[in-house]
Amino acid sequence: MGLLTAACAAYASLAAWLWLTLAQGMFWRTDVRLPPRTAPARWPSVAIVVPARDEAEVLPRTLPSLLAQDYPGDAEVILVDDGSTDGTADLARRLAAARPGLPLTVTAPGDPAPGWTGKLWALRHGMALARTARTARVGAAPGPTPAPTPAPEYLLLTDADIVHAPDSLRELVAAATSADLDLVSQMARLRVASAWEGLVVPAFVYFFAQLYPFRRVNRPGARTAAAAGGCVLLRTEAAVRAGVPDSIRQAVIDDVSLARAVQGSGGRIWLGLAERVESVRPYPSLADLWRMVSRSAYAQLRHQPLLLAGTVAGLVLVYLVPPAALLGGLAAGRPALAWAGGLAWLLMAGTYAPMLRHYRRPVLLAPALPFTALLYLLMTVDSAVQHYRGRGAAWKGRTYARPSDA
Repeated sequence: MGLLTAACAAYASLAAWLWLTLAQGMFWRTDVRLPPRTAPARWPSVAIVVPARDEAEVLPRTLPSLLAQDYPGDAEVILVDDGSTDGTADLARRLAAARPGLPLTVTAPGDPAPGWTGKLWALRHGMALARTARTARVGAAPGPTPAPTPAPEYLLLTDADIVHAPDSLRELVAAATSADLDLVSQMARLRVASAWEGLVVPAFVYFFAQLYPFRRVNRPGARTAAAAGGCVLLRTEAAVRAGVPDSIRQAVIDDVSLARAVQGSGGRIWLGLAERVESVRPYPSLADLWRMVSRSAYAQLRHQPLLLAGTVAGLVLVYLVPPAALLGGLAAGRPALAWAGGLAWLLMAGTYAPMLRHYRRPVLLAPALPFTALLYLLMTVDSAVQHYRGRGAAWKGRTYARPSDA
């Protein structure tokens, strides 16, 4: 009976990997980059909104990259200080004063209103401020009073830990205008400096793409919606139509919620991997990465115990059964069991290899994916445990309640 159960699990895992490889939107490919684009006849105006909470450590590397954007149209940067205690706002002003570039406005909305996450509260304030006359905020040149600047046509919502290449904004806008997209999002290249980052971070992006295959997201009329919150170019008109961020104010996983809201209101969205947009936030230890994943993993499952149980069972079947079946089959002299487990493990490693190459990691790490998946399984369970202990979705001193309890 035990061998029969093991064989059934091994064949089910192999079937799952055949389906994932062939029918899950080619999630494993890493060539989804900005769509073909040409320069628009007129470059639309853009406001870059940066929510920032205690970001003094990374701001000297990231904010100058935004201020130095080589953009032919009208653009500005609005940094929203979300209750920082490390001098983030003052540092931002000093960085802007030290070099010429796009105009910078630093503002603080105060503590989030009940039912709001801090980041979305900051984005709400920054987006509303962007729609006011810029001449009144940054001052006007000597001479006749200029006409008030109209609301920006696009908003670039970007995290404070993201470094942008000088042409980042120009390329994003060209992609949006060329393909008539309401939302263009790039998954920033995350930092992989430490050994633990190299083991865990590529898998994080791989799992995300498995859940939300980029090609499926980008298909016109698709039902799958997702975005990467570190870099989102959003048409202002689409934001108003979707009622964001107010309509998603309780969302902990705000990027996916934003994409769903825009798509649900008739907007066209696009998601891909970035080439020259990078996160510099460090996660040097396993504990740092554990907190990063566990703070939102249970929220991804909508705080549902049944979804948690299904996720755990799925992770075991898809990622842990193949190596167990291969080794167990070899030890028990059951070649069919070993072949099923080995083929499933081979498909797993083969689909993971492109992501490792994207992150410039050795492809020889691909067979270690079951171990990394086990870590993610434990992080997900810990996320649920922390939630029921009242410490779920904690981020920089804030803990967010389950949306229905907020």
